[in-house]
Amino acid sequence: MFAFSPLQGALSESTASQSLLELDGGVKVLVDVGWDETFDVEKLRELEKQIPTLSLILLTHATIDHLGAYAHCCKNFPLFTRIPVYATRPVIDLGRTLTQDLYASTPVAATTIPPTSLAEVSYSYAQTSTADHNLLLQPPTPEEIARYFSLIQPLKYSQPHQPLPSPFSPPLNGLTITAYNSGHTLGGTIWHIQHGLESIVYAVDWNQARENVFSGAAWLGGGHGGTGGAEVIEQLRKPTALVCSSRTPETTLARGRRDEQLLESVKLCIARGGTVLIPADSSARVLEVSYLLEHAWRAEVSKDNEVFKSTKVYLAGRSVGSTMRNARSMLEWMDDSIVREFEAVAGGTRQGNSGPGGGKGKDAGPFDFKYIRLLERKAQVERILQQAADDPQPKGKVIIATDSSVAWGFSKDVLRVIAGDPRNLVVLTEKPSLRPGKPSIARTLWEWWKERKDGVAVEQTSGGDTFEQVYGGGRELEVTDATRQALEGSELDVYQQWLATQRQLQATLQSSGATALESSADVVDDASETTTESEESETEQQGKALNVSTTLGQASRKKVVLKDEDLGITILFKKKGVYDFDVRGKKGRERMFPTVIRRKRNDEFGELIRPEEYLRAEEREDADAQDEGQDRNRQEQGLGKKRKFDDVGAAKGVSGANKRPQAKRALSDEPEAAALSDGHAGDELDELEDEEETVIGPAKLVVTSQKVSVKLRIAFVDFSGLHDKRSLNMLIPLIQPRKLILVAGAEDETVALAADCKRLLGAQLTTDSSQSTVDVFTPAIGAIVDASVDTNAWVVKLADPFVKRLKWQNVRGLGIVTVTGLLLPGGEIAIQDVAGQQHDDEDAAAANKRQKTEGTPAPPAESDGALVKAGKPPLPTLDVLPPTLASAVRSAAQPLHVGDLRLADLRRAMLGSGHKAEFRGEGTLLIDGTVAVRKTATGKVEIESVGFPLSLEGGRGGVAGMGTFYEVRRKIYEGLAVVAGA
Repeated sequence: MFAFSPLQGALSESTASQSLLELDGGVKVLVDVGWDETFDVEKLRELEKQIPTLSLILLTHATIDHLGAYAHCCKNFPLFTRIPVYATRPVIDLGRTLTQDLYASTPVAATTIPPTSLAEVSYSYAQTSTADHNLLLQPPTPEEIARYFSLIQPLKYSQPHQPLPSPFSPPLNGLTITAYNSGHTLGGTIWHIQHGLESIVYAVDWNQARENVFSGAAWLGGGHGGTGGAEVIEQLRKPTALVCSSRTPETTLARGRRDEQLLESVKLCIARGGTVLIPADSSARVLEVSYLLEHAWRAEVSKDNEVFKSTKVYLAGRSVGSTMRNARSMLEWMDDSIVREFEAVAGGTRQGNSGPGGGKGKDAGPFDFKYIRLLERKAQVERILQQAADDPQPKGKVIIATDSSVAWGFSKDVLRVIAGDPRNLVVLTEKPSLRPGKPSIARTLWEWWKERKDGVAVEQTSGGDTFEQVYGGGRELEVTDATRQALEGSELDVYQQWLATQRQLQATLQSSGATALESSADVVDDASETTTESEESETEQQGKALNVSTTLGQASRKKVVLKDEDLGITILFKKKGVYDFDVRGKKGRERMFPTVIRRKRNDEFGELIRPEEYLRAEEREDADAQDEGQDRNRQEQGLGKKRKFDDVGAAKGVSGANKRPQAKRALSDEPEAAALSDGHAGDELDELEDEEETVIGPAKLVVTSQKVSVKLRIAFVDFSGLHDKRSLNMLIPLIQPRKLILVAGAEDETVALAADCKRLLGAQLTTDSSQSTVDVFTPAIGAIVDASVDTNAWVVKLADPFVKRLKWQNVRGLGIVTVTGLLLPGGEIAIQDVAGQQHDDEDAAAANKRQKTEGTPAPPAESDGALVKAGKPPLPTLDVLPPTLASAVRSAAQPLHVGDLRLADLRRAMLGSGHKAEFRGEGTLLIDGTVAVRKTATGKVEIESVGFPLSLEGGRGGVAGMGTFYEVRRKIYEGLAVVAGA
């Protein structure tokens, strides 16, 4: 059984990806937890309903479209963190930096509380309308994001793995998952899922073509270090179901022409002193663009090109330092050319260090940037833009900024400044998605580029290709900004009530009492309170009934609320500066010095694991650096020093305590080294800090808009790295799926691709009459498709005499036997087992006698048959053949060869026997120069001999009287299991 249901991204312009796979036995697999730039919580409602039934989660790409909602689900859905998640190491690390960049850049990602939830709790405050509140949920902190991604289990390519199920999942029954390279992004995955007879290949957003950084998909064996071939690799061939994306780029260019078009666009702009803006994501496709520009600058500067020498290139994003550091440690996941470049640089560095001038090639690695400057703070971006405006002789600049949708990253800030200058240029690198309602800024610019309303500048590359740049023409573009504003008054009361209600619900769902709503969301939290005090106060209400009133009391039980007499003897550790307590006249616990008992959380397997004790080296350095920063701040506000008026914790009011200066460093994994990781010495940009204040605690979303006149040029160069229609039309017939499911694409392109696939697969079936028709499905969001394998399976009962005659053979851990028997209807027995029948009668009589002794009336004898008829029908029985039929059937039974022959294993066996064996061409093994062994796409092994097969030439290790041909055939038979006919 296999049922497929797309939760997002099917038959729509949205690029978000979420798919639910249901297998036999109630096993449910969620592939991807994607979101789009709208960050609409309503799109996660169906996923939230499915969480208690999920067995495991698989992630494919480190993009917003594939894991953008992962941290949100971990933060706000209580059971989500208990579900095992699997992905490759690059997807885990780059996904972490992407998520940290997202939540640090925009408050929209935190999402607002749905109005329906607020309406349920606002009755006591006489609220007439709660739809305009826009109350924000508490976003996950960088530490929480790192912890969420540390829960993901890393896998390698081509590594079969049997995952563990979630605590509330049925048994997986041998389910096996295997990751294969998909191209498109670093660590991108094509998933192969094997469960019983179901062989499912999930391939969404892949790229067959090789790029500068990413190797092609693994369909033909060419992905991730493979040599490539003319046939699909056996592991991905002939699946029972293929889930494939239908989204393709409108215009496709070869890699060389694509790169040349981008570089020519940049060169023309910087030659006239303009600024080039290239919006890109912060973790995936940005690696391809930055690598191309860095190496183009290296080549042009070495030629003394003055234009490139005077032009600076910037990469702007709040976590680009972490992204590039991760990229430098994952070169083995990239294309082979990157690995060879790194090895050449490493070899040159070793040679240079041994002689004079050693170390000159130190920073010449693939991602050791010499000409790209990393910017991780908004103040740095504003400074370089201000310098360009103040310069009387403007020099060219190239800025690669996050994000590609121009909705929440630095790209929006850059576009607002450079839009009014016609010398400037914005280069879109992928087709933006069309969200419902108002389109994004990138989508608006892309539509203007397609309209070509205000004129076109036709340019030409050095290779002779022409490309177009569209003039903005002074059109007005609306740019929106989202900020956080602290809650006050009735909105604060509504938020408190909602928070208490949610805690009560989560405490009911989780027997352990753990809650995902952090105490940092409490509006009365004092900013100077330590973590230890917070933990101690949270344990006071354990074991008590959590209704609304008590939960409110728990949320507000802090030292600023409770009086000294309410604290009792616990004032000794609850309140600072109190060392004495009068116990005269006290009773019970008020006369004893209080102690704080740290309860160890454990389960039936022992004490729970503390993730901080198993941190990797780089993660431990991050934690140490953060602790040092906190200690430094604490020392600055130590005893003997006056606190400034606007310092944190000085005011007790809500409005004053809800603001603090933003952290000095961005979310780079190496704060001090990030500034120098791009090969540039420290300059004035490193000293700039963001002066804006960020609101902590309860807040609401405030959106402001601004009209910008767009006079710059608009260009489009497709760097999306997705498969084109030619790749789909070529590969899908080679994959030969039994069922084809098309998702992740607009309705028109999905329907068109489905028609092409039906035609191609139908033409293939005419030459292969052994296969039935291929079903092509195009499900909509929420629809359920039954894509089970077309194989009939029956459950039969084996008679005891039949079982005794079976002769099992083990083949790679599986028991195989061929059977020939007589199938009888349920309830009939061909050969009566008299002893067994008498034994059953004795058991029935004993049961009747025991029931009479216990005082329960025994049922009449004829009721036994009635009970059998009323229950489930008896299973059919497979019994031994009568002697009259056994001889005739045995003569017709032929032996079977079971197993899978690998030519590499055969070559190794022939070399061990003293023969010469080498590969010639695609899928051909030549032995002793006379015998060729081929393996076809259907798994058939062909042996072809040239000359006399009985010749003993070359058979030094062969048996006398047996030639090379028969020696090869014997080795092939030894590698297979011969199951004799029953």
